[in-house]
Amino acid sequence: MKKIFIILFLITLTITPTFAAKKEKNTAPLQTIDYLNLQWWEKYNDNYLTENLKKLYDRNYDLKNAALRVEENEKMVKMQFANELPSLGLSGELSRTLQSSMQQYGSMRIPSYAQYRYYLPITMGYEIDIWGKNRLKTKSAKQQLEIIKQAQRATYISLTSSFAADYFNLIKTDEFLSLQNELIKTQEAIVEKTQDKYSTGLCSINELLAEQRMLTTLREERNRHLKTQETLIESLRVYLSDSQAEIARNDYEKVNLLEGIPSKYSTAVIENRPDFLQEEANIKRIGFDVKVARREFLPNFIIFGQIGLNAYHLDTLFNSVSQLFNAGILPSIDLFSGGRKIALLKLRKYEYQEALNSYQKTILESIRDLNSGLVEYKTAMDNYEECKNRLKLQNKTYNLIKDKNTIGSASELDVLYAKEAYLMVKKEEVSDKINSIISTISLYKAAGGVDLYKINDENL
Repeated sequence: MKKIFIILFLITLTITPTFAAKKEKNTAPLQTIDYLNLQWWEKYNDNYLTENLKKLYDRNYDLKNAALRVEENEKMVKMQFANELPSLGLSGELSRTLQSSMQQYGSMRIPSYAQYRYYLPITMGYEIDIWGKNRLKTKSAKQQLEIIKQAQRATYISLTSSFAADYFNLIKTDEFLSLQNELIKTQEAIVEKTQDKYSTGLCSINELLAEQRMLTTLREERNRHLKTQETLIESLRVYLSDSQAEIARNDYEKVNLLEGIPSKYSTAVIENRPDFLQEEANIKRIGFDVKVARREFLPNFIIFGQIGLNAYHLDTLFNSVSQLFNAGILPSIDLFSGGRKIALLKLRKYEYQEALNSYQKTILESIRDLNSGLVEYKTAMDNYEECKNRLKLQNKTYNLIKDKNTIGSASELDVLYAKEAYLMVKKEEVSDKINSIISTISLYKAAGGVDLYKINDENL
């Protein structure tokens, strides 16, 4: 009867935690594609951008490493959860003892002998988590996993934002090169006509040299644009993890400028930022660690038991007399540890205070980033509107000079100067438009990678 009770007792301890383990596994799989937030990037109405971002998702090594770090920490959570479960092990022994006759118990001397021993026990050990210490350690590990998941999300937001910014800067550089070539062509015509004026004595040598210097300056600027273009292409190739990739991109005239983005946000927006959520999870994690450190002062209780076979002759190995059963509870407590536990508790408290300070600092930095991004967006949009007006005025001036040239009241050189001035302002208009687009990307990043048009939704 006692044997049956012990067997049922061991089986109960083994099965019950296993059911809990299965319950822990029923969690929804993480969909990292959501971190890419394609719905937001599609608002720029640029198929080349979204297709490149999909390639980024499939190929980028930083994103792959971020996913691996999440998987690593998921395994660490499982390893920690395993400490809440009983352990079962089989440690068999087959030995032959050769004992001399010198062994003696009082007046009784045991003669020399030799014998085999067949020992096959299944050993079970389980620490009763009375104080919830192991459960707290598992909760701490889960919060660490949450920190890594938010770090992965931050990597997605940072990489996609940086990629998109470089992508639009490349479009800007392409347009700059086109305008720069037109400027150089115009300046070459100006130099040619100034050369004619100098040849006929209608201008000084200084005027001619000034126009020639301007031409070299424009060519130098074109070389810088070519360098910037190549640098941006190589940078985008690194993002795509392909050194030979063709960076397909849109034309400048087809670039869509996002307008109507809300100009005021609630500070609750920062709760979507990965760094804010990381700090929140870190506070919870260290809070669990503090509780664990307190429970280290309490005693531990370990249930142990064995069931198996123990025989000295092979033919009696499976007889009832060779059956082995034992079970018990092992309490333990450290009476003296040299102050280690007290030091550990104080350490965890200091870490908790440090985490609180980091949390407060993150809130301030998040609000600063959001306000700075909002100011940058408003300024960029205002500058773009002013530049568009200036471009219209410059275009009117250019058309007016062309009309005057038609009736003979302005020279062809005046038309070239007007065209050059128009192209200069056009470059500024291109720069301001792309800067406005990049400011929306910066604001998106500052807001934690959420749709800026829905940022004031209550259920965001």
